[in-house]
Amino acid sequence: MSSDSEMAIFGEAAPYLRKSEKERIEAQNKPFDAKTSVFVVHAKESYVKSTIQSKESGKVTVKTEGGEDDQIFSMNPPKYDKIEDMAMMTHLH
Repeated sequence: MSSDSEMAIFGEAAPYLRKSEKERIEAQNKPFDAKTSVFVVHAKESYVKSTIQSKESGKVTVKTEGGEDDQIFSMNPPKYDKIEDMAMMTHLH
């Protein structure tokens, strides 16, 4: 991966293309449970981060950051945000 100084050539777009070194380190150290972290389909936001609260008789109850819907998708750990090589990701949707 490139250093933060190499991203300077992209100017104002740089923060949208890659996380800073500090953000990457923070994301790698952030607690993450792959069994309970999911995305839920949302009408306005497309997808919102959610956490599975319970699973009973084929029903899943989730706590969302905003909005509710019935389709859920597994989520990748935060360290994969803005990753350059998608082959490293666990889940692709």
